[in-house]
Amino acid sequence: MPDKTERNWSMYLHFSQLASMLVPILGLIIPIILWQLKKEESSYIDANGKAVLNWIISAIIYYIVGYLLIPFGIGIFIILAVGILSIIFAIIGGLKANNGEVWPYPLSIGFLK
Repeated sequence: MPDKTERNWSMYLHFSQLASMLVPILGLIIPIILWQLKKEESSYIDANGKAVLNWIISAIIYYIVGYLLIPFGIGIFIILAVGILSIIFAIIGGLKANNGEVWPYPLSIGFLK
């Protein structure tokens, strides 16, 4: 099991996505910075960082699809769903990371292995 420091940093990686609720770009920048600073120190932190970034990249793609589908009436629902899922997934991922688990986000595309 990862030590407390690794679990804490991994939890911060997941929760840092919630910064996008204040300033949208921060939910992208902060996780990348945290991951880049700590990924070499721990394979556990690296794995959690990849899970977070895979979701962020996937969510951006889903948002783009949602925006493209706005004229057809379904786009706003996709955008809202992705926004809600992003909050829920960040919380679940952070809690699981604090318990020593690496949680692959549902609907996440595995860009980083």
